[in-house]
Amino acid sequence: MDATELAYAGAAVQARMISAGEVSAREVVQASLDRVARLDPRLNAFRVVLAERALMEADQADGRRGAGETRPLLGVPVAVKDDVDVAGEVTALGTAAHGGPAAADCEAVRRLRSAGAIVVGKTNVPELMMWPFTETLTFGATRNPWSLGHTPGGSSGGSGAAAAAGLCGVALGSDGAGSIRIPAAFCGLFGIKPQRGRVPTAPKVDSWQGLNHLGPLARTVADAALFLDATADGAPDGGYVAAASRLPGRLRVAVCSNLPPGVIARLGAPQRAALDAMANLLGSLGHEVSERSIDYGPALFPSILTRYMRGIRDDLATVPHPERLEPRTRAMGRLAGLLPDGALARARAAEAGISARINTIFDHADVVLAPGPAGPPFRVGAFHGHGALWTINGSEARVPYYGAFNVTGQPAASIPAGFDDDGLPLAVQLVGRPDDEATLLALSTQVEMARPWADQRPPLG
Repeated sequence: MDATELAYAGAAVQARMISAGEVSAREVVQASLDRVARLDPRLNAFRVVLAERALMEADQADGRRGAGETRPLLGVPVAVKDDVDVAGEVTALGTAAHGGPAAADCEAVRRLRSAGAIVVGKTNVPELMMWPFTETLTFGATRNPWSLGHTPGGSSGGSGAAAAAGLCGVALGSDGAGSIRIPAAFCGLFGIKPQRGRVPTAPKVDSWQGLNHLGPLARTVADAALFLDATADGAPDGGYVAAASRLPGRLRVAVCSNLPPGVIARLGAPQRAALDAMANLLGSLGHEVSERSIDYGPALFPSILTRYMRGIRDDLATVPHPERLEPRTRAMGRLAGLLPDGALARARAAEAGISARINTIFDHADVVLAPGPAGPPFRVGAFHGHGALWTINGSEARVPYYGAFNVTGQPAASIPAGFDDDGLPLAVQLVGRPDDEATLLALSTQVEMARPWADQRPPLG
């Protein structure tokens, strides 16, 4: 297998080949680093590349394999979003206002390393992870491998670009209002936001007022399942890889494209066609598919907005050098400061009722099929120079279907759904019952087998 094929093979195949002795960990890591050196000047996926350390750890992984040691991700190159801690490295959060190096790995990174993964670098994010595009004054614009004039999304945009371009076997992302699923959608990847708390966010606690989740962006469902087996608590019997390998059985699928009250957006024609095509595919696979509406209720949108804004305010309170923040970020802080504590208390108290109301859809369904983005990826620079309110309103209209499931905390996945006429990826969402990642993984694998997407590669070489 040549270096390009090896880099695009994904975490599951890379781990299997290393374990079998077909390739060395050094070969796999070097293939990723070579692609980073060649392609990242155009993509800007990574804020920092840890090449020397990664190669040293690859040699250690080869030594462990030679001694008979087995680990599920032994020797696999992993990209880590720059909002979590890697020991000895700055957690920059997309800003010049950051502090010094982290003393220790965060828990998710510690678990990845314990499983044998090798961190090749930290990936770019928008300032304080606020936006569904990845552009900052400090670190520049991250670009979509499918079209360098478009964003890979955000806030896990660097992770999405890295995984899509074969710069890593799998990437760690975080999702506070779609920030795993949006880059997965814009970059033609599988991305899953697992149940809240499934992958620990420690040392952060209640990040973004409970909206934030950690999870994988991956080329295949198997890659994502392997990531979850390495990092997640409360796995189903046999683990997530086994769950992804089982047939899902005949499921009731509710196709839900209605918007939450108060959200102003329009689902584009290519995105609607992708949703309809996926519904037809699921029907052809033997599932019972019907059009329904989710009862979001009037409290959902205020709850998302209040917790999102307070999460930004919380983050702003922790940056050591606030004078270095971008003007738009400071404006967001001023807006967030207008929210009274009582509004936050009401938003948090409303969560149980909102969740119960939304999940009445599962009285009639086992899985929800919903739109992904309402339109194509943003063009790079589309919001450059615009203020906070303009950016909130303009960006939210493109990604209105995500935040509800951060409030409820239940699992939701983005799966590739073809391409539009401009060659940009299309995607849809699958949403599961609380704590039921297993069904999403099994169904996503069934879709992947029927309509393989991992053999589609960006035009980068």
